[in-house]
Amino acid sequence: MPTVSFPSAGWVRDVGPIEGMATVVWHPDNPAPEGRVDVVVAPYVGAAGSIGAVAGVDGVRLVQLLTAGFDGIFDQVPERIAIANAAGVHDDSTAELAMALMLAAQRGIPEFVRAQTEGVWLRPGFLPSLADRRVLVVGYGGVGGALARRLLPFQAHVTAVASQARADALLGHVHAWSELPHLLPSADVVVLAVPLTAQTQGLVDDAFLAALPDNALVVNVSRGPVVDTEAVLRHADRLRFALDVTDPEPLPPDHPLWSAPGVLITPHVGGPSSAFRPRAVTMLRHQLQRIARGQEPLNIVRPAVS
Repeated sequence: MPTVSFPSAGWVRDVGPIEGMATVVWHPDNPAPEGRVDVVVAPYVGAAGSIGAVAGVDGVRLVQLLTAGFDGIFDQVPERIAIANAAGVHDDSTAELAMALMLAAQRGIPEFVRAQTEGVWLRPGFLPSLADRRVLVVGYGGVGGALARRLLPFQAHVTAVASQARADALLGHVHAWSELPHLLPSADVVVLAVPLTAQTQGLVDDAFLAALPDNALVVNVSRGPVVDTEAVLRHADRLRFALDVTDPEPLPPDHPLWSAPGVLITPHVGGPSSAFRPRAVTMLRHQLQRIARGQEPLNIVRPAVS
């Protein structure tokens, strides 16, 4: 019978018993458990800093992440162990935050909050709506799809870019990555929903930002290094930014990004909401049931190398 380790007893309780699967509690910060462990569920917070401890655990063949992102994980986990991410778990929560950031930035909410603390009845005139805006979603996976489904009822004009062009039931057509430079000049809002890879690191650079029209809004709910921070600072007087992630992260208190004009920052809170736990539990139960039945696990982002 295979064994799965959970990072805390709370996960054991919430996931419940899995037929054909034994359970232990083990957090990678603690000494390795006795006996064989086949599947290790990584902690949600700080996995990259501790998950390397699986190298000292007997029998591990899969590390199951609770995050969609996996940057920093591959270097810590021996190649003999496969890695699966939590694809789908954070889609709704992250898409919600992206919507909140867009609406807040478009409708001047940060300025109104600051004015409230000073008792000022601010009257800024007409502000840009989300309705009728041309929104470009860069990265059309789980988060990008969840975001598009939320944008359309707001009467935004949604265009999506993915690695390859394809037909899409929701949008009709998804554009290829190679088309991105031709799409940027007509975008009022750009939302970044891509994983951090060699291709996407530094994607949003001076050339990317220079291609956008004046007053365009760039929203980043992916990873900080997807955006060149210095380029943001150079373009902050012409464009607007709503960033849930930054580079560096956490952002130092004296960093100029905090006070740059037209920049709204949230501290990487796209995933942690009340939507996380029930979706993570559902994902874990489904994944572990597959493994207990002898089926291949889903959402493998790095297969094992013998």
